[in-house]
Amino acid sequence: MIKGAMQFLMDKAALKEQIIEIGGKTFSTKNLELVTTPNASPLTVNTLSGLTDYICSGFDNDTFAGNLIHIVGPAKVNLISNLLEDSSRETYMTTEAMTPVFRFGQWYDIESFIIALQSSFVKNLDVEKILRLVGNIEEKAIRTFTDDGISQGVAARTGLAKVDEVVVPNPVLLAPYRSFIEIEQPESNFVFRLKQGKEMPECALFEADGGAWKLEAMKRIKEYLDEQLKDMDIKVIS
Repeated sequence: MIKGAMQFLMDKAALKEQIIEIGGKTFSTKNLELVTTPNASPLTVNTLSGLTDYICSGFDNDTFAGNLIHIVGPAKVNLISNLLEDSSRETYMTTEAMTPVFRFGQWYDIESFIIALQSSFVKNLDVEKILRLVGNIEEKAIRTFTDDGISQGVAARTGLAKVDEVVVPNPVLLAPYRSFIEIEQPESNFVFRLKQGKEMPECALFEADGGAWKLEAMKRIKEYLDEQLKDMDIKVIS
């Protein structure tokens, strides 16, 4: 039985490829796989300056097959080649931004929210307003009231001993660290909400710009690279 199975496999291996036409379509009796060009492993850096330094150094110029920078997204840029003989492209370098993690759409306790807001956002007027409000909220003092379906009212300390109802600012214009440090972080609108948790009030930020900030960040990345590489024969696309 084993001998018969081995003979069957040998006979199959010995079969030559045949091209057959059926119903006006051409078929092969064997699958053909394209032998691709061997590519080097791409370098990985975390800053746009690291990418431009590599390009300007001319370190691998002898082996480059064209230079094209592809801005994949607000936190990723690739340096790639022209089409090779096998119709593939080689990636020379991948640049990925290192950004802090802020959980948009999820609730934070007040202390964690204050820390995350100060460490993950560019300081601006709306950040200061939120910090001032959140830092003065009284425990178990979150109360929602109707005002075009948007606003909230909270009891917050407005003086040394005075507690007043304060309207939560909405929407707020914030600039989280979401892209490369070399560019100005794009601002976008967020909905700032408060609710009463099991023991303490909780805070959350919800994105409200439909992702437009990504396009703005990619635009700024392109402007930065175009300026840094203006004397180089490099194409930048996004």
